[in-house]
Amino acid sequence: MRVVGLLSGGKDSCYALMQCIAAGHKAVALATLLPAPGIEESNSHMYQSVGVNNVWRIAKAMGSIPIYTRTIEGKSVNTAANYTQPIADDEVEDLYALLKSVKEGVEGGVDGVSVGAILSDYQRVRVENVCVRLGLVCYSYLWQREQKELLSEMLKCDVEAVLIKVAGAGLLPEQHCGQTLQQLHPTLLQLNSKFDLHVCGEGGEFETFTTDCPLYEKRIQM
Repeated sequence: MRVVGLLSGGKDSCYALMQCIAAGHKAVALATLLPAPGIEESNSHMYQSVGVNNVWRIAKAMGSIPIYTRTIEGKSVNTAANYTQPIADDEVEDLYALLKSVKEGVEGGVDGVSVGAILSDYQRVRVENVCVRLGLVCYSYLWQREQKELLSEMLKCDVEAVLIKVAGAGLLPEQHCGQTLQQLHPTLLQLNSKFDLHVCGEGGEFETFTTDCPLYEKRIQM
């Protein structure tokens, strides 16, 4: 299958694309939704915005894979568990427009989408809704993975990501932002035992930016 990798800049979307390629699929494009100009962190229920303006650096590090972007214009209009019908001005429709442009723009077409969702049903059902409407297969290789096992696997597979935002108990911006997951792995396990912190950040405890992984031709210097 020819796939487009949805990228936020974080570890999950990069590792999901790694798994997609390892399963035999070919990455033919990358796609990213950007916050409006001047906004560093949007109030989105769907998309990571912190650090996403540097996703072009990931595309450059990956070499010749084209990247498609779109500015988020919608809001979180429908916040219910299900999303069954298109809703004007909902941010989900920005994803639809983005992937539609990829499908129409990539020579040879696109068959599927790689997404880094692990735990959020809210995100998963919306991405799947968009994929069904566009006739694309949704590949969620990280879905429902046990997080301690998944994080250890990422680190063993040479995914290097730095924390760019923290919000979880026991994590301090001045102490932990800028450190890699390799450096913080023992700390995250300790905080999991003490506060039940999600070690992959699925509870919003932290956000990351991927500075290196096997898909890169060159490590990104922060």
